Order: sequence, then C-alpha cells, then structure tokens
Amino acid sequence: MLSPAPLYNDLAVGPTNGTGHWVTGQDGVRIRIGVWNSGAKGTVLIFPGRTEYIEKYGGAARELSRHGYSSVAVDWRGQGLADRLQLDRNIGHVINFTDYQYDVQAMLRAADTLGLHKPYYLLAHSMGGCIALRALMQKMPVQASSFSAPMWGIAFHPPVKRVMAWGLSTLAHPFALSETRAPGTSITAYVTTEPFATNSLTCDAPMFAQMKAHLEAVPDWALGGPSLRWLNEALREMRHLHNRPSPDYPALCYLGSEENIVDPRRIHSRMARWPRGRLETMAQAKHEIMMERPEHRDVFYAQTSAFFDAHQPMA
Repeated sequence: MLSPAPLYNDLAVGPTNGTGHWVTGQDGVRIRIGVWNSGAKGTVLIFPGRTEYIEKYGGAARELSRHGYSSVAVDWRGQGLADRLQLDRNIGHVINFTDYQYDVQAMLRAADTLGLHKPYYLLAHSMGGCIALRALMQKMPVQASSFSAPMWGIAFHPPVKRVMAWGLSTLAHPFALSETRAPGTSITAYVTTEPFATNSLTCDAPMFAQMKAHLEAVPDWALGGPSLRWLNEALREMRHLHNRPSPDYPALCYLGSEENIVDPRRIHSRMARWPRGRLETMAQAKHEIMMERPEHRDVFYAQTSAFFDAHQPMA
C-alpha cells in the first residue's frame, strides 16, 4: 500500500516531478521512497548509505535523468524519515541486517505499482552496497549495477579496533546492551561537527556545506553512531557475503583513492572475482564519489549511464 510522503525537492534539487511515498514492509516497518519518473530508458534503484536520506540523492536523480533514466531512492529503516527502531532516534539500529531486504522488496513492489519505466538498474553507495550485494545474490530483477565505495568491509583505525569491535559487539549481542551506541561513535551526525578540512567524505567544499545545510533545514534526517547490535549484524553480514561467489550480473564499481571509511581490500577482493565486474579507482577522491568535485561526479555519472546503456535488454 502506497500513501503520500513528504519529499523536500527544493533541498534535493532533483528533477521537478519528484514525489514521495510511504511504503510498509512485510514486517510492518514503514519506509519512505522518493521517485523521479523522468527518463524512459529504465529506472535506477538508488540504495543510499548509512545515515543517509532520499534528498541527498536528488543530484544523482538529476544527472541520471539527463542520461535518460528515472530514479527511485529509499530511506532505509532506522534512518531518514523511515521508522526509527529506537526510542533514541539518533542511534542507528537494526535487529537483523537481513531485515533491510524487506525494504528492498517493498521498494520493488512500489516501483511496480507506480508503473515506473523498466528495466530496472541498481546504484548503491556504502552500506547500500552491502544490502545490494545480498539482493543480487537473491536474484534481484535488475539488468546491471553500479557501486560507489560499497561497504563490503569496514576500515578500522587503528586495525586493532577490528578485534575490539568484534569482541564487544558479539558479547553484547544477546543483551539489552546491544541497543546502546557503539563506543567511540558520535551522538550527533558526522557532518554537523566534523570540519571540512579533516572530513573523510568529500574533497568538495560546496557539497560538504550542502550536507550540513540539509541537516540544519530538516533535523529529523540526522543520525549519529550505530548501535552495538547494528555493528555486530553488519560485521556478520559482510563476513558471510565475502565467503560467497559473486552474483551473475554486470557490475561497475568505483573506489576513491583516499577511501578510509570502508575497507578497500574487501572491494578489490570482491571485484577480482566478479567475472562480469569492473573496478575503477578514482584519484584524489574520498568516500562520497557522488558528492565529490564536479569533475569526479561527471565521470561517475557518464560512466554509470554508459554502463547501463550497454546492458539494455535485447529487443
């Protein structure tokens, strides 16, 4: 069942025909989708990263529209304006990482109900890349996929923190302690407190300022650090997926040379054993390639659109 939801398209700066919709997953959690039905070549399903929200991808929808594609983006459970899963809405939380697949299924049902242009394609960033990898392994009905810094592993600084993260989150997993914020993570959204000069997201000052302005305009979009349960569920999911063969889909993956949020080693490992996959490293780019400097964004969208064009279904 679909019902109207807010979409702040003036902040998103997406195509002017954007619409918002509430969708309920089969487990009863309500999520939000944003639709820009503005291209007839097909529809790109946009899977955002952790802490993100639909409007952050208005620019992506605009660029994809220029190349002939419609878009639909999602607020995952526990973030954006979707149902938050904790009384403290600033803690990123999930019960089971596979629960995000309920959101994927709800998104696909909504796209079908709305009659969005087919075929479908996939564009996934960071945590969305982890969710997308499982969805592809479960035969998600898309022609091809494009990844931006997919979260197939987390970068820990220093590396000893990986052992600590596994140990503490595993011990806490069966108990109420798992619902508390992971130690060392922030109570507030990253962009609201981190100076541009030391940020790990982008080299583009206007884009960083836009992210900050978004949360000042709509504080309900903000999200702080994850819970111990989210952390443990994410670590388990990434380990499980890492040990499985690559799905049989064409895949393009971009990784910034300055990446230090997700683990580049896991990305190189996955793409080296993805028979229909291609990895591109973008020099002098950080984690948010779609929010990087204009010359980086232009290359990413041109290459992604060309990749999708090359995998249009046979007439």
